[in-house]
Amino acid sequence: MVITEHEISDQHQSRGERFFVVTGGPGSRKRTLMDALEQAGFARSEKAGRGVVQDHVAVGGHSLPWADQIAFAELMLSCEMRSYHLARYVSRPVFFDRGVPDVLGYLRLINQPVPAHVDKAAQMFRYNRRVFVAPPWPRHLRARPRAQTGLRRGRASL
Repeated sequence: MVITEHEISDQHQSRGERFFVVTGGPGSRKRTLMDALEQAGFARSEKAGRGVVQDHVAVGGHSLPWADQIAFAELMLSCEMRSYHLARYVSRPVFFDRGVPDVLGYLRLINQPVPAHVDKAAQMFRYNRRVFVAPPWPRHLRARPRAQTGLRRGRASL
C-alpha cells in the first residue's frame, strides 16, 4: 500500500495535538523543565542540538554550530523528525525540547535561507498550537563559559 503525502500530513496533524514544544534560547533552562516534566510522568524528547554537538565534538566532526551551521541545521532537522516519529508510539502527551520548526527559526536567526525541504518539514510535522517559551536566564548563561552563544543571542532567538 502506498501512502500519499496528503495522508502523511493528515496523520501528523491529528497526532500533533498531544505533541508540545518547549522552546527558548540558550541558557533558558529548558533541560531543567524537561527533566521536571519527565519526573511528573510525561514523555519527552531529547534536545537534538546537544546530541549533535556532543557527538561531533567527540569524533572531531565538523557539523557544529561554530564550524558548519548549515550541516548542523540539517542534522538537527533529521534528529527532530526522528524524535517525532518515535513519539507516535507513545500514547500520552509528549514534550519536545524544541522541534522541527525550531530548525527553521535557527536558519533565520543565523541569516541563512530556509530550504524548501525545511519549510515543508515544518508544515508536515505538526505540534500542538500551545508552545511553551522559556526566557533566557542571564545568570545561567554567565555560569556556562563553554556556551558558544551569549545572552544577546539567547534574547534574539525569542
